[in-house]
Amino acid sequence: MMKNKTFFIKSYGCQMNEYDSNKINSLLLNDGYFNSSDIQNADLIVFNTCNIREKAAQKVYSDIGRVTKEDKSKTIALVGCVAQAENDEIFKKNKDVDIVLGPQSYHLLPKMLKAHKYYQEKQINTEFIINEKFDLIREEKSPKGVSSYITIQEGCDKFCAFCVVPFTRGPEYSRSIESIVKEAEALTESGTREIILLGQNVNAYQYIDNKEISYSISKLIDEVSKIEKVKRIRYTTSHPNNMDNELIQLHGSNEKLMPFLHLPVQSGSDEILNKMNRKYNISEYKHIIDNLKTVRPNMEISSDFIIGFPGETEKDFQATLDLVDYVGFKQSYSFIYSERPGTKAATIEDITPLVEKKLRLSILQKKLEELQLEFNKTFCNKNVDNVLIENQSQSNPEYYFGRTPFLQPVYVKSKNLTVGEEASVAIETCNHKSLYGMLSN
Repeated sequence: MMKNKTFFIKSYGCQMNEYDSNKINSLLLNDGYFNSSDIQNADLIVFNTCNIREKAAQKVYSDIGRVTKEDKSKTIALVGCVAQAENDEIFKKNKDVDIVLGPQSYHLLPKMLKAHKYYQEKQINTEFIINEKFDLIREEKSPKGVSSYITIQEGCDKFCAFCVVPFTRGPEYSRSIESIVKEAEALTESGTREIILLGQNVNAYQYIDNKEISYSISKLIDEVSKIEKVKRIRYTTSHPNNMDNELIQLHGSNEKLMPFLHLPVQSGSDEILNKMNRKYNISEYKHIIDNLKTVRPNMEISSDFIIGFPGETEKDFQATLDLVDYVGFKQSYSFIYSERPGTKAATIEDITPLVEKKLRLSILQKKLEELQLEFNKTFCNKNVDNVLIENQSQSNPEYYFGRTPFLQPVYVKSKNLTVGEEASVAIETCNHKSLYGMLSN
């Protein structure tokens, strides 16, 4: 009896990689493979990689080294941004890697697996063929979640000084509005109630159909919101330069669009933003936030921060802290600057000691955590409506997991909840990460 072919996927980095991993999962299921939770015994191991920070790239090679590859029947495929950036150098770094695929080529994986098996040769493809990828991905066999991602835009034309995305994901490309709406409709038929639109610069989405009608992300959101079973819409990750007035106003008029936006600022210093090539200043960023809160007073913002960018002074860092105080960010992410080869920032002299960068990061993260806890405390001893229930605990069926419109995780004790419904929850306690409560009467 022939053994079933099995695969294991490990994903690193951003939500777009998670989306890509789900599509790879679908491709392999459609090709006759079976999903395995055992990395050591899987016939095919796929590492879907991230190259944004140095540690993420290093972790991939560390994980590959832990895989026991005793015979030629096991195949290791390294896909994603590390594959795109390092290309055939990967084969020199680790002889066990059999297939290298860039993020715009992963739809070719089944074909390359067959070629690898037939010719017994290593396979590589790192071409930018994004439109072909979206045309060829088929419907998923795997179960859908209550909250599901849809990639609507890939690539980046911004060329921030610290970022490798333009080199690993290529130029900006927007999918057709028809294919996005069709995917959203298919997801809702399988139980999805929240759609999260994904892109490297998601609000740069711009599509012109065969009738020469132009669609911005605002028009796309309005189209997706027409799907009756869609209860919530989010989009990430945005660039401040693409937050036009149409999109800002949409936050005040479209009730399905959630009052929570992730809008990376990276630094509160105009001098550092200029060195980063971000092409906006703090006054402009504040203006966007002020306008969003004018059209939707309960609007909340999260962000990304890079600490210790080359040339960052104590004054620059203080400007970041001042901006945090001004906006009151929620659920933000912050990291010490990571030099990436090939970027402009890698050529800038960096004289700030690592110990100083770590201290600054600690100060910022403490402030962000305090703001998040303070925000979560405002929900305690209150009934919070519109908590979207995403799943039920397998270990303790009396507990459910959901999220508020502000993306806060909520753990609910109840025997009367349905996955996919929006519930009213009496919040009893919280920490800086999550809310805890019971189904309100």
